Amino acid sequence: MISAARVAPAAVAAAAMIATPLRRKGRRAGLASVVVSGLAASSLGAATRRWGPARSVGALAVTAAGTLAVERVGTTTGIPFGRYAYTGILRPTVGDVPAVVPLAWFAMAVPARETAHGALGGRSSPLRRIVLGAALLSAWDLFLDPQMVGEGYWRWARPGRYRGIPLGNYLGWFCTGLAVMAVLERLLPPERDRADVDLVGQYGFVTGMSSLGFAAFFGDRVVAAVGGAASLPAAGLALWRLRRGGPGGPGGRGAREGRGGRG
Repeated sequence: MISAARVAPAAVAAAAMIATPLRRKGRRAGLASVVVSGLAASSLGAATRRWGPARSVGALAVTAAGTLAVERVGTTTGIPFGRYAYTGILRPTVGDVPAVVPLAWFAMAVPARETAHGALGGRSSPLRRIVLGAALLSAWDLFLDPQMVGEGYWRWARPGRYRGIPLGNYLGWFCTGLAVMAVLERLLPPERDRADVDLVGQYGFVTGMSSLGFAAFFGDRVVAAVGGAASLPAAGLALWRLRRGGPGGPGGRGAREGRGGRG
């Protein structure tokens, strides 16, 4: 039976995502923090059930610390994303970087890696998982950056071609994502023959809701189409493999719960 503690973080994040377009622009910063915190807690909970608390908290700490450092370097030097600056709306901050930003990297990196694992199949190589996982994490940013820039949470020194976002930002995301995925391969090694259905579902839900939100509420069908095309096919393939019990995982949840997490 699914416990309330298990679904609560994801439910809170989902409710905040639904509420975001219904609230007036300029009054959504609190909801953005709720969404990220809920997704991070959901990812950590799913990881803890599968890999145990030591590995999962370690992955959170390394990912958050590493991406915080990258974001700090980025705002100072423009490497690797291009020159941008946070506006101070999102608080609290750590070294001028909003605290929710490194949480967001972890919140979607683990679901992106499991989605890559499920889409590629259970016997995929680590390199292929790392590359596809980084690509799927970058695909989420096709939604994230346009929304956050539109809300005024950060701004670019020179607006780019994609809804004001420089294309080089996505190269920076992909390169950073490669490093994050390599960390996850080491700290949260995937099961050989099954992806985690909860984490794959989380990736599909977030990207699906983002595509719907841009199409129906934010009035930007370009972002909805581009982000959806980059993220949803892999999520759909991974979920299909999980459902049919083929490569990528025959009901990973049951096997995971029966064995318990790894310390």
